[in-house]
Amino acid sequence: MAVRRRRGAALRRAKARLRRTAWTGGAVAVLALALTWQTVWPYVVGVVLVGLLGGVGWWLWRTHLRTMAEHRAWRAEEENAARERSMAEIDTMTWQRFERYVAELCRRDGCTHVIVSGKSGDLGADVVGRMPDGRRLVIQCKHYAPHRTVPSGDMQKFLGTAKAEHGADVAVFVATCDFTRAAERLAVKHEILAMHRNLLGAWVRGATLESLIPLNGTGNGGRPRSR
Repeated sequence: MAVRRRRGAALRRAKARLRRTAWTGGAVAVLALALTWQTVWPYVVGVVLVGLLGGVGWWLWRTHLRTMAEHRAWRAEEENAARERSMAEIDTMTWQRFERYVAELCRRDGCTHVIVSGKSGDLGADVVGRMPDGRRLVIQCKHYAPHRTVPSGDMQKFLGTAKAEHGADVAVFVATCDFTRAAERLAVKHEILAMHRNLLGAWVRGATLESLIPLNGTGNGGRPRSR
């Protein structure tokens, strides 16, 4: 107990010495500043101004970053809302009207010789045409409910006919829903564009078909999908 009290007393004395030293140093600094004020005041004012300007600049920079982030978030929300409004209109279409609409999007993007099959037995070629650079385009359309998914079996059927039967240079499977992981992997492996609901929404909103091809296999919704 005595040892503990001695240690406590020593610690208090050390703290007291530290406080006295700090006060003494501060007083000396203030006195030195007062005695040399005529000489050092421009430097002191300069340091203060630099500090103030730096603080204001930092605050403006942080405010700019925050404003830009909020603006990007707002733009993303607006674009998603607009895309969903457009997709809601597509959801009300018949499958025949949907195929004609896909053909209209192809023509909008500069595709030529665009033809809609509009009948059964077309071996997966619902829409055919030519890309702006002349490549043969073959599109399979599935107007499914948004909560459904395109299974790998449908993708396998299209894979077996798009290039072998129709000589497609660019094969696109466009759906109003998502694809299963297996269907999407199969499409990516065999260079078929699996245009799921998100990519279709981007196409509707003005993205060109050509610009969507490199995005194959990305952004396939947020819901769990079967394998």
